[in-house]
Amino acid sequence: MSENTEIPVLTDEERQEILQLLHREVVPAIGCTEPMAVALCVARATEMLGERPVHIDLHLSANILKNAMGVGIPGTGGMIGLPIAVAMGAIGGKSCLGLEVLRDCTTTDLEAARQYIAEDHIDIHLEEKDPDKLFIHAVVSDAKGRTKEATIKGSHTHFEDGSPQVQEQECREQQPMLTLHTVYTFATTAPLDDIRFILEAKRLNEAAAADGLRGNYGHQLGKTMCSPLGRGIMGESIFAKVLSETSCACDARMAGAKIPVMSNSGSGNQGICATMPVVVFARENHNTEEELIRALTLSHLTAVYIKQSLGCLSALCGCVVASTGSSCGITYLMGGDYNQIAHSVKNMIANLTGMICDGAKPSCALKLTTGVSTAVMSAMLAIQHRYVTSAEGIIDDDVDKSIHNLTSIGSRGMDETDRFVLDIMTHKGS
Repeated sequence: MSENTEIPVLTDEERQEILQLLHREVVPAIGCTEPMAVALCVARATEMLGERPVHIDLHLSANILKNAMGVGIPGTGGMIGLPIAVAMGAIGGKSCLGLEVLRDCTTTDLEAARQYIAEDHIDIHLEEKDPDKLFIHAVVSDAKGRTKEATIKGSHTHFEDGSPQVQEQECREQQPMLTLHTVYTFATTAPLDDIRFILEAKRLNEAAAADGLRGNYGHQLGKTMCSPLGRGIMGESIFAKVLSETSCACDARMAGAKIPVMSNSGSGNQGICATMPVVVFARENHNTEEELIRALTLSHLTAVYIKQSLGCLSALCGCVVASTGSSCGITYLMGGDYNQIAHSVKNMIANLTGMICDGAKPSCALKLTTGVSTAVMSAMLAIQHRYVTSAEGIIDDDVDKSIHNLTSIGSRGMDETDRFVLDIMTHKGS
């Protein structure tokens, strides 16, 4: 059964709402988002205290803990995990920088942070009362017993204490409810100057990929695919270049390289995954700049749409969401219309649903590459009008229902999986 080919007409007000949504959700970030959000919360509380705290007490949701345990922290020379992120946030963090909170930290700050950890100033606890999957509560105290506290909840930069970032929550509550039709219409008809800013995602994430190729980050998946061994196996195809450049950017980010990437829906990896496959394919396919701009907009906005119903954090790996966006973008660059783009989404959901998130870490590059390889294959099938039908698995005739089937599994159906994964991660070796 084919999708509805009647494309909706957007009002000027709807276009502006969607454009504002894109500007909110596609923003630069340095380092893995969860530890950076914790550092941001600590920095905010420390600024209110007015001096370096003698003690920091943190309560974090399970999903924050899961995504912050094994990832490199930028500017720390390869140190991983929450303690160094917390210490750096207290000593050199600037809350006004949002998810780039550690951007201005110095080597002097790093040495002070190492000493701070050694002196045992930090306590970290699992939050057991608040049900929000994204919850960070920091209480900082000075030598006289004065305390200040800050809470981030619901999204990575939403403070619950009336700070400027609180405006973000009001915006989220009023955000436009999207459909794939709406996403496609906006991406393909918006005035080009309105969406040209999306090229900043290209600039930042290409630079991250180049850095990943120069350095020896993480598991070096991207470099391995560019090596004589990788080229001997995978050749010099568009497919190989899409995978290697995407992986290089993720390798650098997950190892803690102090470079900004363009994030999507609060995740740098999702931003990389929604950007690099589309950028590389457009370059190799000799698409025009306008086609690239619209494809990137389609990719990023599709990811934002899916995250609307999935939530900021879940048991479902974020690369499933972002690579679905990139498959839409690649299908568009191949010359695909709305129906073929909807087909690519169904192909993605049929393949990747159920991929678990077991925390942010260097091996995320492997998962991104799995998602991106599926994105290319899904687009190849879709452009030939081949797609998974409603006779198979969780796919529905309606593509939006298929998307909501995916997000229902990720947000509700995998809750027990999420708890089980965290239990494994926190009891290894015991």
